[in-house]
Amino acid sequence: MGSLLQRVVVEPLMRLLRVGATPEQLAWSLALGVVVGINPLIGSTTLAALALAGVFRLNVVASQVGNHVVYPLELLLFPVFLKLGSRVFGSQKVPMGGKKLLEAVRHHPWDTTRMLWMWEWHALVVWAVLAAVMMPLIAYSLRPVLRRMLAQAEVEVPSPS
Repeated sequence: MGSLLQRVVVEPLMRLLRVGATPEQLAWSLALGVVVGINPLIGSTTLAALALAGVFRLNVVASQVGNHVVYPLELLLFPVFLKLGSRVFGSQKVPMGGKKLLEAVRHHPWDTTRMLWMWEWHALVVWAVLAAVMMPLIAYSLRPVLRRMLAQAEVEVPSPS
């Protein structure tokens, strides 16, 4: 697991730092990928992260790293967002729960989305509020880590004199 994390997350970020990406830009890019990556509209994260990274002039590669790292969380949080949205908006309970819901999403994502659209919409509103709070917190938390990675990258690659 450690080598997978190293290969999929750390190495791409180190390469980006070596070619001039700033820790601040990467922190915001990763944060965007993470919050978009957990949105409750299954199957939308890659394109949404690409589009938003372009709109906000963030690093597309880093946003995709953040997006893909949290994919398991997207599946775990999907029913949670549906339940929270239902509670916040006072709508009926979601017609299927837990395992059945995840099975339906995995095998028939479009049909499941159409069936659950009202709950999806409510879940998206809850997610958007959470994303607005979490994105800056994630970005500010990542900045010191990325600054240390930049310092390490500068030590590893001697600058030409």
